[in-house]
Amino acid sequence: MRSVNADTETDFTARARIRDAAIVLFGREGYNGAGMRAIAAEAGVSAGLLVHHFGSKEGLRKACDEYVAGMVRTTKQQAMTQGPPDPLQLLRTADETQPLLRYVARMLVDGSPGVADLVDTMVRDAVAYMADGVRAGVLKPTDQPYERAVLLCIWQLGAIALHEHVKRLMDVDLLGDRAAILRWGRPALEVLTHGLFADGRWEQAVAGLDEQEFDNRRNKGREAVE
Repeated sequence: MRSVNADTETDFTARARIRDAAIVLFGREGYNGAGMRAIAAEAGVSAGLLVHHFGSKEGLRKACDEYVAGMVRTTKQQAMTQGPPDPLQLLRTADETQPLLRYVARMLVDGSPGVADLVDTMVRDAVAYMADGVRAGVLKPTDQPYERAVLLCIWQLGAIALHEHVKRLMDVDLLGDRAAILRWGRPALEVLTHGLFADGRWEQAVAGLDEQEFDNRRNKGREAVE
């Protein structure tokens, strides 16, 4: 597994080996199922060295979260600034990212400690790299950058969490089948690039939403007066 901070920390350091082993075992066994001794054995180090580097199992999990979020952030930033745009770039590098995606999927499903912080970090990063994409001309501008980032992150994370159903319905393994991912990528790119509704439907839908929001505010105002 390639380190996101390869210039300062290589995969040959004990700390990186422990982190990578934890990502694999947390993804396979879950946070509660992966013990400290098992992680140390997977990394080829002593349990004492694990405690020395990370302090506790929770400290190790936080380091894993930071690494995974950093890998996603780096990959997306490259996609937005170096082009051509590839929303599925992370999935295409299946050999490197499979353990990371499996880790995210398991953390989301298990509701592990700190999973909300991991999602929040990914959303904050998405706001930033999508802004880069707008400046680079890769993405369309929006007056709702935060909301758009939340929506897309939840869509992507939801697909990873439900990867078994994606495999069942489309015969696509989002966690590692590089060739099959192309079958997922084509409809995904179609929706993201060309949209879903026919011409004119956007304006009608927004007008309806604005009207409903106005009615809701008016009704709340009446309730407050009463």
